[in-house]
Amino acid sequence: MGRLTAWVDRRFPFSALVRTSMTEYYAPKNFNFWYFFGSLALFVFAAQIISGILLLAHYQPSAKAAFNSVQTIMYDVKWGWLVRYIHTTGASLFFIVIYLHMLRGYLYGSFKRPRELLWLVGVALYVCLMGEAYFGYVLPFGNMSYWGGEVITSIIAAIPYLGDWLASVLRGSFGVGTPTLTRFVAFHAVLLPALLAVLILTHLLALHEVGSNNPDGVEIREHLDARGRPVDGIPFHPYYTVKDMFGVGVFLVVFCAIVFYAPTFHGLFIETYNFSPANPLKTPPDVTPAWYLAPYYAMLRAVPNKAVGIGILFAAIIAPFLLPWLDYSPVKSSRYRPVYRWMVIAFALTLLALGWIGMQPATPALLLPARIFLALYFLFFLSLPLVSRLEPTRPVPQRISAS
Repeated sequence: MGRLTAWVDRRFPFSALVRTSMTEYYAPKNFNFWYFFGSLALFVFAAQIISGILLLAHYQPSAKAAFNSVQTIMYDVKWGWLVRYIHTTGASLFFIVIYLHMLRGYLYGSFKRPRELLWLVGVALYVCLMGEAYFGYVLPFGNMSYWGGEVITSIIAAIPYLGDWLASVLRGSFGVGTPTLTRFVAFHAVLLPALLAVLILTHLLALHEVGSNNPDGVEIREHLDARGRPVDGIPFHPYYTVKDMFGVGVFLVVFCAIVFYAPTFHGLFIETYNFSPANPLKTPPDVTPAWYLAPYYAMLRAVPNKAVGIGILFAAIIAPFLLPWLDYSPVKSSRYRPVYRWMVIAFALTLLALGWIGMQPATPALLLPARIFLALYFLFFLSLPLVSRLEPTRPVPQRISAS
């Protein structure tokens, strides 16, 4: 093995890569529960790629055969049901992990200097993941998938000037059909996974360049020992690799429990109407998106005018990109920013409320709550420059060991 490693190192810097990214990469020693979700996101992404490739081996992207090919996978292909449920469960848990990972960034100020680029790449990853999830949602071509495709592409058609052209590019015809599925397969299985892989690699490279943030918001690279190593840091391997393995083990227990005992999660992960084939003549009673896209659907429904609604939706997606330049506070972590901490909690509850509203039938009674929570969503970003300048902060320790 030693000779093999030396042979590889002469042709590719494998050992040096392992050292710089694992054994010689020093991470803060005060990581907590919130730091499990980065590695979990990478694990779920790998599981989605593998299960997606296996599903593609039997999937047929045509309006007549798509639904039946999924049924073939479920009932005729050996272990096909397991692969499909791994993929559908993984899609929902992927978003849960990503939302918690982003919430940690909000709580501990991981978007602040010098991690602005790291944050921008992370938000871009989230936006690409939403597109990836939408394209995959339509592919089974159940009745809810079909009407979800119709609704979203019709909303895109309402974009001024470019809407009709974008909708025709996505649909490939006047309605959602075989050309749409072939395009969505290309986007879902090739284009966006490749883009996600590039963004993940960029995210990791940016992370190792600036170093990890921590719950105290203290820069450990400002305090080095005689050997140039952070005094308040420990090697990522073996300490945090072992910790991440424990996190993956707990995650797999939850994951397997859902896959084997509640794969549809009572209609939340796979809607009831998606067990019947697409029918252009039979609209489901409530056409709603998957739960992880429901907050943005609630924003669209809160504004009757489609063009204005798309503008608001675009602003809602762009707003997190601006976060590094909206927060003027020199303190990173919400541990020492009591006002900001409650703002983040209120922001998370606002998204949950919008998600619940987006999954409910469109009724006049929910219009006012949707508009209130939409205003609260934007109020978080609009008020942050003022609050970050005026809020009283607690003393921040100079080092992690002093906190």
